[in-house]
Amino acid sequence: MNIDLDLVVGIPSYNEEKTISFVTRQVDKGISKYFSPEKSLIIDADGGSTDNTKKVFMNTKTKTKKLFLQPSDNITGKGCVLKLIFNEIKKNNASIGITVDADLHSITPEWIKHMALPIKKGYDFSTPLYSRHKYDGTITNNICYPAVVGLFGKNIRQPIGGDFSFSNKIVNYWLEQKWYPSTYKFGIDIFMTLNAVLGHFKVSETNLLAKKHKPSAPNLCPMFLQVVGTLFNVILDNNEKWLNGDFRDDMITSVPVFGFKGCEEPQELDVNPDKVKYNSYKDYISYKDIVEKVLDEKVFSIIDNMYNNNDIFITDELWVRIFYDFLISYYKTGRKDDIINAFRSMYFARVYSFIEETLNLSQKEAEQKIRDQAVLFFKNKNYIRKQLMLKTKIKI
Repeated sequence: MNIDLDLVVGIPSYNEEKTISFVTRQVDKGISKYFSPEKSLIIDADGGSTDNTKKVFMNTKTKTKKLFLQPSDNITGKGCVLKLIFNEIKKNNASIGITVDADLHSITPEWIKHMALPIKKGYDFSTPLYSRHKYDGTITNNICYPAVVGLFGKNIRQPIGGDFSFSNKIVNYWLEQKWYPSTYKFGIDIFMTLNAVLGHFKVSETNLLAKKHKPSAPNLCPMFLQVVGTLFNVILDNNEKWLNGDFRDDMITSVPVFGFKGCEEPQELDVNPDKVKYNSYKDYISYKDIVEKVLDEKVFSIIDNMYNNNDIFITDELWVRIFYDFLISYYKTGRKDDIINAFRSMYFARVYSFIEETLNLSQKEAEQKIRDQAVLFFKNKNYIRKQLMLKTKIKI
């Protein structure tokens, strides 16, 4: 028999024995203060931890019932464990779902109040709004955020922020959509946001002040492949919607903001520009032939000269062309992983360029450049529209 719950809070984890108890206690305090513990549930959905995450979670004293879940088929990944949470929300007919990262240092009981409020007010999905270091979240800043703004005209600043709230209605919708292999891993966050936008659900943002956690500085982990793979697949599988006028081309629309008032100083972050530059060179050498096939001859000439002269600098305008050309090529080819790997070299180059350009800029000034870049993606939407019409014969 289904049990109607008011709230389910899911905590996806992987080897988080040092932080899972703190996050769980803060969630429980928020539930106890603003909801009924008897009508709520805290889930630790774990991706196969080899430390004491499960033991620490289950031994954490809470007023709210706890549930520990792990995939039964040895398939691990963030998307895989979030799907367990979604199924539990559906099973218990919970009104509100919330997910928070297990490595948070900044979560307070008030997060639960603020994250739940937009769903109570009739919104289906609320993404986080944080104060983040200008070099934290480089995949967000340079790929996911400008893509959402550029193709859909929706100013959703943290589409892969991790800390989301959502309705039962959209959970059922997510479960019905096509899940790619990358969606079961780190691609889940952008999958959730894109499908919320494409499904025309009511979306808002929740200001959570500064996010303090283990930041994801630019690196070579599989996260890039998984996030970009899901991003490209969802966009291109739904190209008729954004090409044919489902979304406005004349203006960028903002979404309502709930949550805390004001802002906080972001956490400090150490970034090694030389390592980012090295990663770019390494990938470029490996995938230069693909980069050459993807990019326009003049654009490739500019890029190749940069690497030959050891003088990497990719402007906003150049980055827009590179992104859209790789998206188009991903649509056309069967070598999709190779396209993303080649694109990764350009991503590292763009991140390095942004770091060099903003070293002496304030957090506010750097943030404005990130937002200006997204606007440029939007203004150049017709470029990808024309290229897709030309190269794939899509009827528009």
